[in-house]
Amino acid sequence: MKNLLFFFIFLFCVPFLVVSQTKFKLQNNKKFDKVRFKLIHNLIIIPVEINGVELSFILDTGVGKPIVFSFLNERDTLKINNTEAYILRGLGEGDSFEALKSKNNVFKVGAAINASQEIYAIHDASLNFTPQLGIPIHGIIGFDLFKDFIIEINYSKRYIKLHDPDRYIYTVCDACETVNFEFYNNKPYVNAHVKINDIYVPVKLLMDSGGSDSIWIFENENLGLYESENYFIDFLGHGLSGSVYGKRSKVQELKIRSFTLNQVNVSYPDSNAVHFAKRLKIRNGSISGNVLKRFNMIVDYRNARLTLKKNRFYKDEFSYNKSGIELEHHGELLVLEGDNSTSSAFTNTTINLDLELKPSYNFQVKPAFTIVELRENSPAELAGLLVGDIVLSVNNRKSHEYKIHEIIRLFYAKEGDDIRIKVNRNGVKHSFNFQLKAPLK
Repeated sequence: MKNLLFFFIFLFCVPFLVVSQTKFKLQNNKKFDKVRFKLIHNLIIIPVEINGVELSFILDTGVGKPIVFSFLNERDTLKINNTEAYILRGLGEGDSFEALKSKNNVFKVGAAINASQEIYAIHDASLNFTPQLGIPIHGIIGFDLFKDFIIEINYSKRYIKLHDPDRYIYTVCDACETVNFEFYNNKPYVNAHVKINDIYVPVKLLMDSGGSDSIWIFENENLGLYESENYFIDFLGHGLSGSVYGKRSKVQELKIRSFTLNQVNVSYPDSNAVHFAKRLKIRNGSISGNVLKRFNMIVDYRNARLTLKKNRFYKDEFSYNKSGIELEHHGELLVLEGDNSTSSAFTNTTINLDLELKPSYNFQVKPAFTIVELRENSPAELAGLLVGDIVLSVNNRKSHEYKIHEIIRLFYAKEGDDIRIKVNRNGVKHSFNFQLKAPLK
């Protein structure tokens, strides 16, 4: 999606995980298999089948063992057994949490099957990332898939190819660049340079396809990795251990070999939120979906090799949310549709319905989009909007006619564009108008 930077991030600090003897294998002696994916907020969503149940997972180079979220009631639905408790820690301001480690699960991704896969099942009901993405997200998969294949990721055409590494042959590509991976705790790191305050600084960044941001930098004044003037404080996203806040700014350039991206969004997370991630002293941050999607790539863990080629997203502008509004899907709208093609929307959790029911009316349940964060002094906050407001319409179009990413896209439009928004606040409708304004000077 053009010019879209979503606020939601997936970043994890999990224990060191050794390579298992079990592995994914392509069936029917295939050389490769193509799997289509959805690209939502710069995140790759692939179909995964666990123990015969079809699910949707985020493909995340920054995570070790697969993670399944608790809202599935996974013991019953997925028939997960052979469990033992573990304590995991993720980014954010909250506490660590308990997960159940389960063995001998049957995983299927396209034509690739692992008949004895380990997973972590997280029981905390608050760790449900579906509201941020607008579609059901059941889990995350990363290292255990990447270690068994050479994986071609085509962001522009939205597919991955799982190649048998023993039969894959590299072709000559004059337009490509090859980057060497370095691995720590089964996670891939790449070397790059950022230009800050007119100085090029070498950085080692975790390759994190499970993050929707551009790059994260851990502030270090001694290395020149900091922004002292042109930044704004913002909500950066949800980690497994709570919300993450910090500075947002721009780096003048991000250089990966011969590829140079200009005016790239950068986030400097609060040091407390990334305390565990910074234990690896050589790490300077992460490179995530809003940069990675600008390349089609071949990811080769076996040979510690990443091949990059520019795609149609390469020249897209890096932009920020100019409204200050962060939305999530919370609850439902009860939509009343009449013969005159008009409709009224109500939240089934906050409105006492007092309707004159007529045979010609039909009721439908639609998702409700709620404001969950408001940037301080942003156009939306200054206009009078509040956290907890439930959006009923945007620019005279009813909210249930949008998908959540379509509303968010409007907040990344041109500076000065008008936004007209109607909300429900404690059962009372309010209308607001404001103009988009870039948060950086």
